[in-house]
Amino acid sequence: MTSATRMGVLALLWGSGFLWIKISLNEGLTPGWITFVRCALGAAVLLALAYGAGQRLPRDPAAWGRLLVAAFVCNALPFLLFSVGEQTVDSGVAGVLNATTPLWSLLIGLALGTERPLRATRLAGLVLGFAGVLLIFAPWSHASGLLSTGALALLGASASYAVAFAYMARHLTGRGTAPLALSAAQLLTATGLSTPALAVGGTATVTWTGVLAVVVLGVLATGLTFHLNYRMIAEEGPTAAATVGYLLPVVSVALGALILDEPLTVRVVAGMAVVLVGVGLTRPRTRRRRAEPRATEWGSNSTRASSCGSPHSCKLPML
Repeated sequence: MTSATRMGVLALLWGSGFLWIKISLNEGLTPGWITFVRCALGAAVLLALAYGAGQRLPRDPAAWGRLLVAAFVCNALPFLLFSVGEQTVDSGVAGVLNATTPLWSLLIGLALGTERPLRATRLAGLVLGFAGVLLIFAPWSHASGLLSTGALALLGASASYAVAFAYMARHLTGRGTAPLALSAAQLLTATGLSTPALAVGGTATVTWTGVLAVVVLGVLATGLTFHLNYRMIAEEGPTAAATVGYLLPVVSVALGALILDEPLTVRVVAGMAVVLVGVGLTRPRTRRRRAEPRATEWGSNSTRASSCGSPHSCKLPML
């Protein structure tokens, strides 16, 4: 498989997650069930991969305590919020809002003092990125817009990812646990945390289409994509893997329009372009290194990218 083919497959699988969430909702599944099944199936895939690679789950109780926090802010909460948000917002738009995670990360870094004062280019990117969100929802043209429950839930999910990345960078990675095992443990913990959500939302008639959609979401769009992303980072370096991140909103918008007949308006497309340009401008410019980082080093970083269901993590360029 060529690099371009692998990149296309990964972008399609990962970007399709918003489509599968929408189909699951349309076919009778509640946000709580979607979150639980997604975490459980993703954990099962990663546990099998970790076992095959000879990687063991953490044994330190303190590590599981840290995983509890990470699983909540990086999996259980954002997965649930994305499902809640897509009850009223198109899947394509959800994918675009997911791309705002680096903007939230930058804001959090500024608030915590871990980011240096912004230069003009990065400040312009931050303003431009959120201006793209305003353009998508056009709150001036209708009553709810950006303040709707669905929009706020989706933005909250992206912000939760940003909080998670900051926490995981400081408390989880680089502590001796192999990345596959660490991600499997995190999704396993998230499965337990999402169990109470099963009681929320009542019951409905679930079709086999809905069951199939949530299975694909958990197995392919959550579990398998981690493995593919991990391998891409390890074998081809972070730049190739990060390029996938810019493709995800495009994939989500295209699939929503083609399969679900979601409106592909000029405003949404323009807003998506503005968000991605803004995110690109906020990326810190670093000097080119003489050699590509070792696969083992990026393997550790890819844990943050993949166990969250978003490659917008680490210090990789932008899911």
